[in-house]
Amino acid sequence: MRIITWNCNMAFRKKAELILAHKPDILVMQECECIEKLKFDSDTQKPSDILWFGDNQHKGMAILSYGGLKLKVLDEHNPALQMIVPISVTGSAQDIILFAVWAFNPNDPDGRYVEQVWKAIHHYDGLLSSKNTILAGDFNSNTIWDRKRRAGNHSNVVKYLEEKGIHSVYHLHHKQIQGKEQHPTFYLYRHRDKPYHMDYCFVSEDLADRVSAVEVGEHAFWCRYSDHVPLIVTIE
Repeated sequence: MRIITWNCNMAFRKKAELILAHKPDILVMQECECIEKLKFDSDTQKPSDILWFGDNQHKGMAILSYGGLKLKVLDEHNPALQMIVPISVTGSAQDIILFAVWAFNPNDPDGRYVEQVWKAIHHYDGLLSSKNTILAGDFNSNTIWDRKRRAGNHSNVVKYLEEKGIHSVYHLHHKQIQGKEQHPTFYLYRHRDKPYHMDYCFVSEDLADRVSAVEVGEHAFWCRYSDHVPLIVTIE
């Protein structure tokens, strides 16, 4: 199974071939237009299933599956946490629970970015498991931005998930330390000299043991299309 998360900076329908060249089974897209606007060329591979969330039809979160995989929002979904969505993924040898993430809510006085993830992992505590669990998306966070006096910071999110047996595959696979990542996933204003790591894929321990590759897109190629590069995770 290949999971890709990418904040495409809108107009995904014009960029689909670029990401589909990497043969995703699950694609988590931020800043993606709504389903009604996803009109692909006739020769573009069509998804098996699509879910979309958001208030702006040009700029929401989409989850697309391929290879016959089916997506279903779990009944436990809390609409107040609209951009962090628990989804059942079926149709493969092993069913999984995917939490699609776009940590962004400009209307929440408690915090618009990583605070959303902090709230979600507590709300969905009963769904988080050391088996068959994936959280993937744009977390808009990094340890370098921790607010020490605020519980809902990035380091505490990572710690909470690790206590559940859920780990960042990028950091495991590339032997990286949170806050000192060598491979940025975001470039402010698309500038190479303003790099940050803020897109993640966390998986449960049973899946982490089966990760065979974790790739981060190259700035030189992807900066023409977005200020983010894709994070590509392959699980055997």
